[in-house]
Amino acid sequence: MNQAFDVVELATSYANKSAQDILKLAFSQFGDDLWISFSGAEDVVLVDMAWKLNKNVKVFSLDTGRLHPETYRFIEQVRDFYKIDIELISPDQSKLEPFVKEKGLFSFYKDGHGECCGLRKIEPLRRKLSGVSAWATGQRRDQSPGTRSQVAALEIDTAFSTPERTLYKFNPLSQMTSEEIWGYIRMLELPYNSLHERGFISIGCEPCTRPVLPNQHEREGRWWWEEATQKECGLHAGNIISKA
Repeated sequence: MNQAFDVVELATSYANKSAQDILKLAFSQFGDDLWISFSGAEDVVLVDMAWKLNKNVKVFSLDTGRLHPETYRFIEQVRDFYKIDIELISPDQSKLEPFVKEKGLFSFYKDGHGECCGLRKIEPLRRKLSGVSAWATGQRRDQSPGTRSQVAALEIDTAFSTPERTLYKFNPLSQMTSEEIWGYIRMLELPYNSLHERGFISIGCEPCTRPVLPNQHEREGRWWWEEATQKECGLHAGNIISKA
């Protein structure tokens, strides 16, 4: 990494630059040490842009064990389409099994999704990022006005950095709208999750994802039993708006 890397200054200067420009910056600073996070939804746009800049791009995805069958098929489609490896990160079974034994498979409907996401998403992601210098996500400001409206082009990942190691986080798609994302997918005929054809927009784990109705925001299809300001799984903990 270039030692002159100034996150605050670059976040300001790149605030209105294109997704490709932000990815070029990320690769120029971190090269093959940059990892792309692929969620099995519209992140195919991020993968496509990154792959066109670096054919050796590193991609990972969290396999929570509760994804839709369509999502698993989509991950394989993307793997075949770009001829790339997609590293699947799974939960620690030694921690997950006691949780399921004690609380069952659907406790989140009663006591919130935090504990389940912590085991199925946060712990695996923390494990993955512990050896990573920088990662790029498909976060967009329009995905959730309640929690993502201030997503920066790049930032220090305060959720997963440690006193010994600073983790840098790029959000190249932050300015793009859903309309622009889908225009890109259709124009280039990229693969996409077939659940989108059935009214699913924001896609996560099967029990916590549902289609949205006309004129509903996409985030209303996630954790619909909880208040809007808490609709994050913790992967992007800095987005959470605290309760008053």
